[in-house]
Order: sequence, then C-alpha cells, then structure tokens
Amino acid sequence: MANEIRIRITWPANQLTATLEDTPTTKALVAALPIAASASTWGEEVYFETGVSVPRESDARQVVEPGTVAFWTDGDSLALPYGPTPISRGDECRLASPCNVLGTVDGDPRLLATVRPGDPIRVELA
Repeated sequence: MANEIRIRITWPANQLTATLEDTPTTKALVAALPIAASASTWGEEVYFETGVSVPRESDARQVVEPGTVAFWTDGDSLALPYGPTPISRGDECRLASPCNVLGTVDGDPRLLATVRPGDPIRVELA
C-alpha cells in the first residue's frame, strides 16, 4: 500500500512500531503527533488519551485481532489490545465499544504487556 504511515510508540520498558492505513482517523491522529500521555491498562489492552476527537467510522469493530491499533472514539484514546479484556469471550480481543481500526503493530504485540498503568507513553512518526 502506497500511503501507509508508520508510528513509534515508546514507554519506559520498551517500544514498538505500527503500520497504519490511510483513514480519516489516522490523518487526524498523525496531525496531532507527537502525543505524550499516561498509559492505562484494561485486561490485556493498553490505552491512552490522544487529545484527538473523531467520529466513529462506518467499519468500526469491537472484536479485533491482537496487535490491532484501534481508536476508541468514546474516550478519544488509542486502544492497543494484545489479548483478552475483562469483557472478552474466550481468547478474543474485545474492546470496550466499537473502535475505528487504524492498522497493526509491527512484530509481537505482547511487548505491550510491559506497559504499567501510569507509564508515560509517547507516539511519534517512525
């Protein structure tokens, strides 16, 4: 895909990159970069506020694959699931509500398990 966008997500214990698709939400997010926030966790999901407010897109999904980069419109937050959340059925990644899907983490999304609540987290173009 010609218009893919790569971001780097950094926290004290680690970092990873992700490849995003060219969507309206991705454009709004990239325009706000770099973003610095405080991480929250919910089951095996990391999320944090972005200061970006966008509407839910028509293809928003609640159940996604581990490593999906999702935008939670209800909380103006990036949601990065790497395993089950408190509302998952079985091993699925079930988000709090339907989220705009932006792309996927490059490599192993389980690196996100090293994020601790309250960790400073930074997102910038890779």
